[in-house]
Amino acid sequence: MKSSPFPYVIITTLLLITVAIMATLNYSFTWVFYLTVIGQIAVVLMVYKTLKEKYTTNKTFEHYYQDHPIEPFKYEQE
Repeated sequence: MKSSPFPYVIITTLLLITVAIMATLNYSFTWVFYLTVIGQIAVVLMVYKTLKEKYTTNKTFEHYYQDHPIEPFKYEQE
């Protein structure tokens, strides 16, 4: 089964958004502190899993972006 980093990204994002909401709503400092520490660990784990994923592609810089290929502009003058 192929491992994907997307669940790590989603969990980390939701965790850190929760920390921000809890800090804004004046939750107990201990809860916010421990969730912040867990969030920092989750960020490190997320980055590690993302960088270690065995993803290969045959695209090069010559292909530019997939949604915006390089095409020369043609200006029509009147």
